Amino acid sequence: MFLRVFFIIFFGSLVFSTAAQITRFSFTESKMGAPFTIVFYSKDGAQAASIAKRCFVLVDSFNFIFSDYIDSSELSNLSKSAGIKSIPVRLSPALYDILIQSKKAFELSEGAFDITMGPLSKLWRKARRQHQFPTDSTVRSTRNLIGFDKLIFDTLHKTVRLTQPGMQLDLGGIAQGYVAQKVIDFLLTQGINHALVNASGDIVVSGAPIDKEGWVVGVNLPEKTDELLNKKLSLKNRAVTTSGDAYQFIEKDGIRYSHIINPITGYGVTFQRNVTVIAADGTTADWLATACSILSLKKAKKLSSILGAEVLITELKRGRLKLNSTRGFRFFWKQGEVEYLF
Repeated sequence: MFLRVFFIIFFGSLVFSTAAQITRFSFTESKMGAPFTIVFYSKDGAQAASIAKRCFVLVDSFNFIFSDYIDSSELSNLSKSAGIKSIPVRLSPALYDILIQSKKAFELSEGAFDITMGPLSKLWRKARRQHQFPTDSTVRSTRNLIGFDKLIFDTLHKTVRLTQPGMQLDLGGIAQGYVAQKVIDFLLTQGINHALVNASGDIVVSGAPIDKEGWVVGVNLPEKTDELLNKKLSLKNRAVTTSGDAYQFIEKDGIRYSHIINPITGYGVTFQRNVTVIAADGTTADWLATACSILSLKKAKKLSSILGAEVLITELKRGRLKLNSTRGFRFFWKQGEVEYLF
């Protein structure tokens, strides 16, 4: 699982329309290894609870496909096939779709986003858990197991082959945004047009809260879990994700290595940087935040512009806070004071 810097979400409590009572409902369950929150407006409490239950079932169904923590998941079974060249693996529509989107992300990001980094992800998870920094030789040998050129697609038959023995796929940098978007899409089919889904900091929203301009979201400062930028975002029909190392990192010789791994070096990035991406959908916001955490400022802004997304890169340099963003990001800052805190 790829942990995100958590957003803080602001919104009103109960809202009443002139025609009928419209109530805000909030549901939270532990899903995909972290709190998963769904907020929406409805006239009927029983119906709202039923819809939320169906949403969480949907989340579970995706988790059993995408998780590399579940040994029997479809993704885990695919990874187990690595190196068996004669056996292409036919995939479910959901897994094939997210792998195709991951391939596009890899190409657009010039390799900064790479789901074949499963072996490196597991190596660094173990290092953080045991507080033991791996040797350079271990990192190099593990890095030899990754590479998108070792992931072969058959677009006609919707199959995939992992040609390198020991390969493991890791969807942690894209799956949460993908699932959050699917939940919003499902809510729209149920007539729920004003909703927010927060998948461990990957947030997707549809229409604004009743009588509000947008969903108000606060963003953490670099390396902080409880300090926010003094400005807040106001969003509707958008997705937003922030990547940073406030929650997972390892230190050696005074250098802090993020859990965000650079596929080229095999090591976590050492920038004191948070990246916030606003995009049209949750999948793009998720993987783009990871890619922009690795790319140079210039390349991160260029890639975001190509995708019609906006990016804010907040860095600490010599103890001073520096903010860099694409031009359109400024239009999402909320004006005035925040009224409610969730």
